Amino acid sequence: MSTIALAEHQADILASLRRLKGRGTVGDVVSDSGLPGDDVRTGLKALLESHRGHLNVSDSGELLYQFDEQLIQRGSEPFLARAKRAAADILTKGFKAWIVIMLVVYFVVFVALIIAALFANQQRGGNRGGGLGRGRRHGFPGGNFFLWYYIWTPRWQLGRPYYGQRWERTLDKEDKVPFYKKVFAFVFGPDRPKLTRKQIDRSTIRLIRARSGVITTAELVEHTGLHVLEAEEEMGRLLGAYDGEAAVSPKGELVYAFPQLMISAHGPVTAREPNPAWLRLEHPLELTGNTAGENAVVVGMNGFTLIAALTSPWFIFPRLGISGPAAFLGLVIVPVVFSVLFYSLPLLRMFGVKLENRRREERNVRRTLLGLVYSRTLGSAGAIGTAEAYEHVTARLKEQEVSTQDVENALHTLASELDADVETGESGALQFRFPAIQEQFEASETVRNKLRLEKRTLGEIVFSTGDSALEASEREMALFDRELDSGGADLKRYVPSVDRIGFEDDYDLVAFDEELKSQGLIEA
Repeated sequence: MSTIALAEHQADILASLRRLKGRGTVGDVVSDSGLPGDDVRTGLKALLESHRGHLNVSDSGELLYQFDEQLIQRGSEPFLARAKRAAADILTKGFKAWIVIMLVVYFVVFVALIIAALFANQQRGGNRGGGLGRGRRHGFPGGNFFLWYYIWTPRWQLGRPYYGQRWERTLDKEDKVPFYKKVFAFVFGPDRPKLTRKQIDRSTIRLIRARSGVITTAELVEHTGLHVLEAEEEMGRLLGAYDGEAAVSPKGELVYAFPQLMISAHGPVTAREPNPAWLRLEHPLELTGNTAGENAVVVGMNGFTLIAALTSPWFIFPRLGISGPAAFLGLVIVPVVFSVLFYSLPLLRMFGVKLENRRREERNVRRTLLGLVYSRTLGSAGAIGTAEAYEHVTARLKEQEVSTQDVENALHTLASELDADVETGESGALQFRFPAIQEQFEASETVRNKLRLEKRTLGEIVFSTGDSALEASEREMALFDRELDSGGADLKRYVPSVDRIGFEDDYDLVAFDEELKSQGLIEA
């Protein structure tokens, strides 16, 4: 289908989905729009990439496309939210420029004025203006400051982000972070990577290729730690973005195959399995990202400016003969207001950082617990109790304060999302089993062994968007004619060791692109 024809058909399909309130099968859309079935199937898959939606399975085993009723595009943002973000960005950049002027220039100015005042105090009969002049010559090294900047950071590029001291320790010694970046981080926090969709998808594509081009939603949850509904939404996007195909097992399990990702000009595709969710925990968000010593220097500079400004009417002004409203405004009001704001912003940010860290702690508990759930379900298939779950999580999150309630809440949430069987043990404690996870893994293993996409070429792919609706249905059902014996499938190999945990920072995902940019291999 040509690009123009696809765009025209998508408009008709969107109109049909609006009439269907965002929910329907291929047959529903065909009946409403009058378009050919193959065109509707292709168009719906493309819309999964561009609009918020995912796939379900109807009672009859038909694929059911579920979009937001308002057919909201992915990544869309309300006007007010965009305006608020743009205004915040402008204010932040403006305040950063003001910081450079105020903190550095006023610091040097007050050093010069204090030196001049001390000279004037010792030479009461001398030329006060000369004292001030000498102070300016010896105490206002503005040019030297910028010279020091280039000496200290010869390889630093203007505009390069600073992600905090943990990230800084991974840099070469020559890549010294300039001091002004530490000042900005003190006020606004360290820079946070703005991940592109390409950077986020790299790891998921590795997962798909490592698992022979076939995965289920349960496997995506294992990898990302997403809630099931979010994972279903993400699977719908991946289906459209990477030319995937969906099939329904006789047990109603959705399996997603990505044959195009398994074709390579370099022979059979092999990929290293990416880390699962429990090896991708989140570090606490840092308030400033600086070391204690660096923060002390910044606090000291601003504190010096604040004290000098507050005391200047009694110490500096009379000794240097300074007076008038302009002097009071420029040397008292402005620096005092700036210094108070300089201290206030980190204090205000502290509440947001605490809230975000609480969310990260909850996600870490969930991801650590996922390791136990998947290991137990695909291994011994035994039940999990709350006491065992708490012991498992606390033994691994030793640096995080975890309560029994935190673990119980996470376990109940997982039980609800993953259709767990809950029973009461002999001691009266609840026991959780997750058979739905094993069913999804067995379904994907069945398709994996049927298709063998890692050994096939483009001409041998068994899925085809050119099939008629009947042919496609027959082809999909044929994949499941022979179910694996549940005891014969080594599903445990898909769950890395849960004896340890690991952390992953967002800047790890952007490091590769930034390295290429620094080498001029891709455009900045």
